[in-house]
Formats: sequence, C-alpha cells, structure tokens
Amino acid sequence: MSKPKHERSLAETEAQAVTRNIRVSPRKLSLAAGLIRGRRAQDAIATLTFSKRRIAQTVKKTLESAIANAENNHQLDVDQLVVARVEVGRSQVMKRFHARGRGRAARVEKWFSHLTIVVAEQQATAPAQQEAA
Repeated sequence: MSKPKHERSLAETEAQAVTRNIRVSPRKLSLAAGLIRGRRAQDAIATLTFSKRRIAQTVKKTLESAIANAENNHQLDVDQLVVARVEVGRSQVMKRFHARGRGRAARVEKWFSHLTIVVAEQQATAPAQQEAA
C-alpha cells in the first residue's frame, strides 16, 4: 500500500527547482531574482554569472537545477526554455542579540529565504514568410 499519486501542479512544458533555507533576507534575494524574471534561460545564466551580488551564485545553481530537471525529467528542449516564474518566500528567522551600552541589548534578526524557479518551454515562433518579388 502506497500513497496515491497526486496531480502534477505544473504544466507539461514546465519544470521547477526549489532551494530552501538560504541564509539571505527575502528582500535581498528578490533583487537577484528580479534580474532573471521572464528572460531566456541562457541569458539568465549569463546575467547571474557576471552579477556582483553574493546571492547570485545560489540563484544560478537553482536555475541550472531547474534547467537540468527540464531536460532530464521532462524531456524539454533546453534552447527553448524561459524563466516563467521566480518566487521568493520567507523562511525561519534566527534571533540573536547585540550588546549595547549600559547593560542593554538590541535584537538582531537573521532572515532565511526559500527560492522557487519555474522554467517553461517556449514554442519557437515561425519566421515571417517573405514574398518572392
């Protein structure tokens, strides 16, 4: 007796990768994620490769995982992939303290984030046919 299979939440032309508990605030991760939203997969990898943001390398690894999932698990064409969705979510928050003057303490919150990247296969548009002159 096994659990019944659940319906696939993505379309047949989509694949995703999820990275959980990344040690960066969701606000900073959203800035890096905004660089690749709606772009072709290969352009997005090039953008993240040369980005100066520290978290860009983690986003790049997640994107490469989504591309590999599309190719190996769903048999999608890698050259036709676009970044369909990038979702950034909150995870846990570590609470620490910072010693202040006169015996007081200040709160330091260390945020964690979740990242979900969905790539989709975009159908190639047919080139416009030119009339013979």
